Amino acid sequence: MPPSSPPAPILQFPIHDIAFGGKGVGRAEGLAIFVPFVIPGEQVTARLTKKKKKFAEASLISIDQPSADRVQPPCPYFGACGGCAYQHIQYARQLEIKSTQVEQTLRRLGRLAHVPMRPAIASPREYGYRNRIRVHAEDGLVGFYRLDQHEIIDIAECPIAAPAVNQQLTALRRDLKREGEGASEGDYILSSQGKGEYFVQTNDAVAVALLDLVGSLVPPSAKTLVDAYSGAGFFARGLASGFTHVIGIEENERAVGYARRIAGPNESYVAGDVSIRLGEVLGSVSGPDTCLILDPPAAGAASRVLEYILGATPADIIYVSCNPSTLARDLEVLCRTYKLQSVTPLDMFPQTAEIEVAAHLSL
Repeated sequence: MPPSSPPAPILQFPIHDIAFGGKGVGRAEGLAIFVPFVIPGEQVTARLTKKKKKFAEASLISIDQPSADRVQPPCPYFGACGGCAYQHIQYARQLEIKSTQVEQTLRRLGRLAHVPMRPAIASPREYGYRNRIRVHAEDGLVGFYRLDQHEIIDIAECPIAAPAVNQQLTALRRDLKREGEGASEGDYILSSQGKGEYFVQTNDAVAVALLDLVGSLVPPSAKTLVDAYSGAGFFARGLASGFTHVIGIEENERAVGYARRIAGPNESYVAGDVSIRLGEVLGSVSGPDTCLILDPPAAGAASRVLEYILGATPADIIYVSCNPSTLARDLEVLCRTYKLQSVTPLDMFPQTAEIEVAAHLSL
């Protein structure tokens, strides 16, 4: 009979930071230890679950000295569900943590000596804000994946989803139950925005704040707006009245078709990959009076896109990102030519570890 494995070590240590992704960071036995659902300043007891050469991961056993910012999570699934990371932290502190993460990421990965941070823009709603969720159905369960596992937790209601979305969740659960266990397994997108087949912002109120922010960052001298990764024209259409000419570039043909159908007289939309079409678009407009909006997916801008920008040098760039790490990587390249004027976090996703960022660069 093989010998049993020794029990996983249990350690006590203070939490000094929260890493991007939501896990707290402490140190013990010469290791950086990552543990979820904690707050900087807390003293915790945790069990090591994975140990590497320079860091370890741990599961939380107890909060021995709680933070004054700790609150009772309203969701019964919190801690098991992999969706939310911060329901145990009062909201103002969440914003501070996310802002610090953005600044640290841009300094460390973007090698930026100075990051001109602006105050984070809060979500008017801390809960009930999501106009769109994706749930999974399997073996009679409907819900989200368990934290760090490919296992579905049966979810009756999601507190961060809008009431209309939760109504759809209730109806979906009822319909699947009626069909019988194992029927219609797969993923379901529930949305209060209709059945659009292209990306829309998840938090309506913060989307409005984002549009207002981007509009405020555009210099008065700009006459042409190029909106790369334009989707259905959220920025292009929303800001069109302030420009002589607006050009959107988007590879999703359905989104482009929709944008073209409702376009104003000064709007035009180019269907195609930004990494292929941006060069010709920037080459057709005057650099000194051109403002470029970049709103790429989480992977960031392709290297060819950055080459096009540095070759054409539009006067201003407003880079909207949902991933501070790829934003940092791209800013390191752009800041060889441009000056970073401001960085503004926007909390599009309260209670989660996600954060939206708008960075303004100019020549």
